[in-house]
Amino acid sequence: MQIHTKRVKKTITIIGGGLAGAEAAYQAVKSGLAVDLYEMRPQVMTEAHGGDSLAEMVCSNSLGSEEITSASGLLKRELKMLDSFFLRSAEKARVPAGSSLSVDRLQLAASITAELEAMPGIRIIRQEIRAIPDGDMPLVVASGPLTSPAFAQALSGLTMRKNLYFFDATSPLVRAESIDFSKLFAASRYEKGDADFLNIPLDKEQYDAFVKSMVEAEPEPVRDFEKEIFFDACLPVEEIARRGSQSLAFGPLKPVGLVDPRTGARPHAVVQLRQDDLKKNFYQLVGFQTRLKHGDQKRIFRTLSGMENAEFERFGRMHRNTYINAPLIINQFSQCKKNGRIYFAGQISGVEGYVESVASGLLCGLFAGRDALGSRRDPLPETTAIGALLAYIANAGWQDFRPSKFTFGLLADSGVECRDKKRKKELKAERAGEALEQWIKRSAI
Repeated sequence: MQIHTKRVKKTITIIGGGLAGAEAAYQAVKSGLAVDLYEMRPQVMTEAHGGDSLAEMVCSNSLGSEEITSASGLLKRELKMLDSFFLRSAEKARVPAGSSLSVDRLQLAASITAELEAMPGIRIIRQEIRAIPDGDMPLVVASGPLTSPAFAQALSGLTMRKNLYFFDATSPLVRAESIDFSKLFAASRYEKGDADFLNIPLDKEQYDAFVKSMVEAEPEPVRDFEKEIFFDACLPVEEIARRGSQSLAFGPLKPVGLVDPRTGARPHAVVQLRQDDLKKNFYQLVGFQTRLKHGDQKRIFRTLSGMENAEFERFGRMHRNTYINAPLIINQFSQCKKNGRIYFAGQISGVEGYVESVASGLLCGLFAGRDALGSRRDPLPETTAIGALLAYIANAGWQDFRPSKFTFGLLADSGVECRDKKRKKELKAERAGEALEQWIKRSAI
């Protein structure tokens, strides 16, 4: 199907206005191209989005640590070197979160939408794409994990394989006015940041009762034709609880680095709240993505100290994430092996996480742009975080492929042999920065 008329500038098409699609659009326009950016909302809404803004973060408002020895910190440094539009916008919408970059999700989405709408060369078209568009120019598929059923069906024809999927879940949002802050204490683990998290302390008895209530609660049912496949990096909190009585105490409720100033002791466990917006109207339960029924969520979370009268702006909820079997479908440029004009960006391509999605969109915007202009493309060095991630999803084992975040384990140890784990990460980060700087010079970006 033909979905646009040609303009004076060469025009590439991007399907999906999420984090990856928005970043890809900016990078392509910066290269001198025009972009038709298709976003199906509000014509067709998803299971998780609350509005129709572009680049809306839904599961969490955190983009992870900024420390260079963390995976998200190294990724963000590389994105900054590559002039990431999304990262620059996120800095303007940040909220306190210790050593992490967390944002006012709605403000960030609104500002990105306004900026892209006003950007010369970008045409935003509110329309669901139900088939793969015809044409000769590059097409970037950034339809995300919440790809519409119609377009997912069209993609399954291209990939010659039934779409894979896993279930993801979001965390509840609580109205600040309904929280009794006098029962909480402010602190960040290991004093990283300016006491940016609010902590609900639990002793052993309170913790055991809380875990028991979640394990016994009723989750939302899965449809008969869908298997329960969860991604370990984003498990529902009740699924973590079922893996062992102390699994939460060593996971999202871990008390390490936290001392209750009122008792001078470390609690057995803590439930943390993080500011979700700049005006402090809402707080998010950190790490509490869940698929429990709404009534059970209200009942269980109101047993927590300070949350007795909690009012929920949003309950946790479950949604299906769609992604391609990347090793079978794409190369290290995120380019479809079967049809070279098609690129896959963001979570549908097999990367997992906000920052990873932005990185994937950025590179697809650059690669598709160079493809359209007939310019040379060089793959990113695999000694960089982004290069290692793209190479991994293109070459992983296809039999049991699952979406992947970047980890330092994807970077080779050769040349940075060191027993000290932190120092090894520092050396890998230094090497990554040098390699990316040289790539940017060679590519004239």
